[in-house]
Amino acid sequence: MKIPRLYFDTSVFGGVYVIEFIEITKEVNQLAEKYIQEKVVGETSMDDCRHIACATINKVDYLVSWNFKHIVNVFRIRGYNAINIKNGYIPLDIRSPKDIIIHCCPVNILKNRGDNY
Repeated sequence: MKIPRLYFDTSVFGGVYVIEFIEITKEVNQLAEKYIQEKVVGETSMDDCRHIACATINKVDYLVSWNFKHIVNVFRIRGYNAINIKNGYIPLDIRSPKDIIIHCCPVNILKNRGDNY
């Protein structure tokens, strides 16, 4: 089984557990600007757009976030991915941490913990 590549935005850890930084490049900023220009989110959400662009450009399997207003939101996800496809990138799978635990952890691990998934 392939281990998924995960991109955690800062809402997941609150900046406490920094494992790896991904560089903010010109390409990242340009893609983030396109999300704003196409009105997926407003101009005040540029940092969120950079997270989306970084994860997209680095071809992660999942972007993980607790930000349900600007990131983990079905309407916004459709907008981000429409722009990604339009610009030659693959769609990004955006999930909450709970989704990742449910979908990526073997069921027997969760059952052994006593959780009802």
